[in-house]
Amino acid sequence: MSRRAAERLRDIAVACAAIHEYDQRADRDDTIVFDAIRARLIEIGEAAKGLDAALLAREPEIPWNEITRMRDYLAHRYFDTTHAIVMSTARNDIPRLFAAVARLRGA
Repeated sequence: MSRRAAERLRDIAVACAAIHEYDQRADRDDTIVFDAIRARLIEIGEAAKGLDAALLAREPEIPWNEITRMRDYLAHRYFDTTHAIVMSTARNDIPRLFAAVARLRGA
């Protein structure tokens, strides 16, 4: 794995851990928590955009294209962002992504 890929995977792992922490520490309807999670989802999508398709293919259960599309949506249509979708992603999808990235980093 290239150094650049390793850095991007580390960035994703750090963002996933931060999202988990934000969700655990504060009221789930807190707008600051929502904004922080939204920003980290953008970071995850940006990092994922730069990863090689062959590397991503090693974790086919992760919807990598959807991750990058979500990044674009959150970054460019922030007034249309749905709170329920962002929070559902944080609670349901981020743990799976974190585990997949850990596997990729360890491989």
